[in-house]
Amino acid sequence: MNDGGTVIPDASIAISGGRIVWIGPSADANSLPEATNVIDAAGHIALPGMVDAHVHTAQQLLRGKLAELSRKGPLRNPPWKNYYVPFEGLLEPEDVYLSGLVAYTNMLMVGTTCFAEAGGPHPDEMARAAVDVGIRGFVSLSTVDQNTGVAGRAVPDSMVMSTQQAYDRNVALVKRWRNEERVKAWLSLRQIIVCSPELITSLSDAAKDMGVKIHTHLAEGTYEVDYALEHFGKRPTEYLDDLGVLGRHLHCAHSVILSPNEVDLYVKHRVSACHCAFGNYGIGIPRLQEMWRRGVDIGLGTDGAASAGTLDVFQVAHVARVGQQASVGHQFHTRVPMSAEELLRIATRGGARALGIDDQIGSIEVGKRADVILVRATDPDQIGALDPLFIASTVVVGRDVRTVIVDGRIVMKDREILTVDIERIRDRLVKRRPEIMARFDALVA
Repeated sequence: MNDGGTVIPDASIAISGGRIVWIGPSADANSLPEATNVIDAAGHIALPGMVDAHVHTAQQLLRGKLAELSRKGPLRNPPWKNYYVPFEGLLEPEDVYLSGLVAYTNMLMVGTTCFAEAGGPHPDEMARAAVDVGIRGFVSLSTVDQNTGVAGRAVPDSMVMSTQQAYDRNVALVKRWRNEERVKAWLSLRQIIVCSPELITSLSDAAKDMGVKIHTHLAEGTYEVDYALEHFGKRPTEYLDDLGVLGRHLHCAHSVILSPNEVDLYVKHRVSACHCAFGNYGIGIPRLQEMWRRGVDIGLGTDGAASAGTLDVFQVAHVARVGQQASVGHQFHTRVPMSAEELLRIATRGGARALGIDDQIGSIEVGKRADVILVRATDPDQIGALDPLFIASTVVVGRDVRTVIVDGRIVMKDREILTVDIERIRDRLVKRRPEIMARFDALVA
């Protein structure tokens, strides 16, 4: 996934101090110093780890719940305000820690080595779980300082802060995690509907001062566009431009319902974005191809298990390929508007760019952090194909990942997580989830 698109047929990779220090043909590896640990990856493809550029950790235990509720009656829209945020408001710190353990081990097992948390309750517990599991990531706090009656039920009181509280808690979170190597914190704004202009501008200033990003949702629904037009006379991105907050520090999940002028603003201000293919095509026609071609820093995201059902970014890329064929390809009579290889690049290098750490991860290159996954290429579903780039981009899904290295540390080997006890996590989940769901069912009944 480097600039040259290099593929080495029979390669070796040397890692030291958490970084990649050498890459080359295996025949030349004899000149290297003797390694402390050697992984025999014959029959495997080495890739940079996937990057999930938008995930909701605290919604992990909601996986499949909305599908269950939909069989009892029609769901209220939008889900984030009617179900997801109310669910988050029910969680205790230990529930969020458990959610993190479940989500982050799941990520490793499908080849994701880095994530960007969208903003949830008790983000310190997310960070604690990420450190224990051994994944790389950015956590953030669900941030709401105004409760409008737009888009369904009100945000629970437990999830609403004063403007000053929202600012202080965000800044304090970033400071608490600034010295951790793999896990750090960002600022967050849930959405323009529930965030005041004073909070938006103050956190934008803080992001610039502290050198971190703000994770937010933007252009995610027609109700949001209507709200912005009614209250500000501008579309959502134009409103943020008027506030002077657009820039590389702003990371905008979804970014679906964008006018041509709004895409121009993304390009002009280097706003980063995330395409969540499992949900975005139900909202509108995403501008993924246009944004990628115009140089917008955009990655792929699952949007979390509650929304997508899966945390497998390989599957997100496959869905995005079909979605682009239907929305862009059909419209312009283009058979392959975005190739599988290009989407794999967005899932790795694009995600790293969107998170602002392209100089550290996203490709297998000397000097970068050693976030590497090994994908088996000899299963029946891959037999007959010889091109490793074709296999990796078109055929592979997360369950094909065998070994995962994060920051030079082996965190999964031969499908076994080495950092935490999976069976113990399952036992805790069996005991705790029914209690949480009983409270949630009573809330949304």
